[in-house]
Amino acid sequence: MIARVIDLGKLVGRKSCFLFGPRGTGKTFLIRHLPDDSLQSIDLLRSEILLRLRANPSLLEGMITLEPGRTVVIDEIQREPLLLNEVHRLIEERGIRFLLTGSSARKLRRGHANMLGGRAGIAHLFPFTWKELSQAHRFDLQRILRFGGLPRVYLSEDPQQELYDYLDSYLRDEIQSEALVRSLPVFNDFLRLAAIHSGQLINYSNLASDLGVSVNTVKEYYQILDDTLIGFRLEPWRHGKKTKTIATAKHYLFDMGVTQTLQHLGDDLQQGQGNAFEQFIINEVRAAVSYSRKRVDLAFWRTPKQDEVDLIIGNSTAVEIKSASKASERFLRGLERIGGENPWTHRILVSNDPLDVRHPSGIQILHWKTFFAHLWEGRYF
Repeated sequence: MIARVIDLGKLVGRKSCFLFGPRGTGKTFLIRHLPDDSLQSIDLLRSEILLRLRANPSLLEGMITLEPGRTVVIDEIQREPLLLNEVHRLIEERGIRFLLTGSSARKLRRGHANMLGGRAGIAHLFPFTWKELSQAHRFDLQRILRFGGLPRVYLSEDPQQELYDYLDSYLRDEIQSEALVRSLPVFNDFLRLAAIHSGQLINYSNLASDLGVSVNTVKEYYQILDDTLIGFRLEPWRHGKKTKTIATAKHYLFDMGVTQTLQHLGDDLQQGQGNAFEQFIINEVRAAVSYSRKRVDLAFWRTPKQDEVDLIIGNSTAVEIKSASKASERFLRGLERIGGENPWTHRILVSNDPLDVRHPSGIQILHWKTFFAHLWEGRYF
């Protein structure tokens, strides 16, 4: 078993909590490893339970047998958002703590679901991180760049087939069964294009033209990716003192294996290694910030003259990411240009270069392992 950074027992020890994460990240596995005498599980993936509660949400109270102070787990809460009204009441009247998991926020957002008004925290679970895998002595850079960090995929003897199964399941269970789109084949084509353009500026018009649909449809498709937690956006950093920046966001898929499988790169890792390495670094930062429970914004910086820094952490750290095994002066251009925009605590070039040095400009050139070690120590946020 690979220990996860997130501590569910600690999370629900204080108050009720939502735990969101893409399907397959290990939410149910973590719940099953909580002490049995501390919780009761209500699984909305079981049709008979879901149908009963959908017909009469007030039945939830009668299903709960735990004493106050214990934890009730409701898995896949997005399948019946109206239950959150009952959850709210039971927190108030009986002091019951809930752990509410979900792999999609779409129904909760669109249905204006009761998010419990501060009575529940919100946490996120991500695919395996470098920290988790390295502590278990299971980390393999080439494997995670190619196949990603979804637990079932990473640990499989046939990770590529697991990725195909994962995507088939996503399209069938999250998209088709919930009737989120009118045309599944068009959405399937969009998914591949979203993977090809992962890490790039979003261009709705070009994608709409390629797919033969409206710009609004493409915007809706991107929102579906975000709501089902398999996509996320990096907004441009706009707090510079001097230089005008672009206003368009970048979009990423959440996992390198999913991205590369949709791109149909096969085993030709070199074709997409630079983009996969950038996504690998950004994913680790996202997880580290989220698991720290700190509120820190992530962004990127780009000017109309194409000066760019890949990742801005809060307003203190600027990070450029290169997969090259030897750092070059030309990689520092964006970090040098952004230097006058803000009193940075850290400007860092992260790469595969094993030599950690400080450039005369003050920029740190770090191997990615050094950067990650410092990241998890909390130095950058």
